[in-house]
Amino acid sequence: MKTINQIMKQISLDTSLTLEEIPKIDLYMDQVIQLFENKLAETKRNEDEKILTKTMINNYAKGKLIFPIKNKKYSKEHLILISMIYQLKGALSINDINVMLSGINKRIIKEDIDLDSFYSSYLNLTLKNVDDFKVDIDERVREVTEEISEIKEEHSEYLEQVLMISSLVHMSNLYRRVAERLIDQIPIENEGKRQK
Repeated sequence: MKTINQIMKQISLDTSLTLEEIPKIDLYMDQVIQLFENKLAETKRNEDEKILTKTMINNYAKGKLIFPIKNKKYSKEHLILISMIYQLKGALSINDINVMLSGINKRIIKEDIDLDSFYSSYLNLTLKNVDDFKVDIDERVREVTEEISEIKEEHSEYLEQVLMISSLVHMSNLYRRVAERLIDQIPIENEGKRQK
């Protein structure tokens, strides 16, 4: 499947905001948006897509996905959380992300977490995931090619693409469902009941 190899070269699988790229000074919202737009521009599906907007950041704050800001400036810790939220929101609901990050936000406020070390571990795992993903994509292509060879249709290239897309979406759904079940096991402290 030629298309997959081209796509794999085009998309930036290992693009993340690193600790070194996060400024040591607090940033205003426009500066935060610019930082993310510059760093993650290659991950956009098209030119019109926005990586981060004022509305998104305000919704993260209202939804308590990030701890309160001070003097309209965002700290390094806020940027780390926003970076994680950017990755998580493609698969999880805002409520699930809230549950997941609630304990981290509380630890940040209490200064009871080495967030740099945690984020470094997170980034290390994302790089390993990219390597695993590349191997898995090759396996998906092999399996789809085998399946399509059984179908004697005129439009087999199109059908091959449909099978590949279906396989990728199914794998994505399987991973998301496991992640959701793990989120369901996170205890909620004094927050009331989990919203569905």
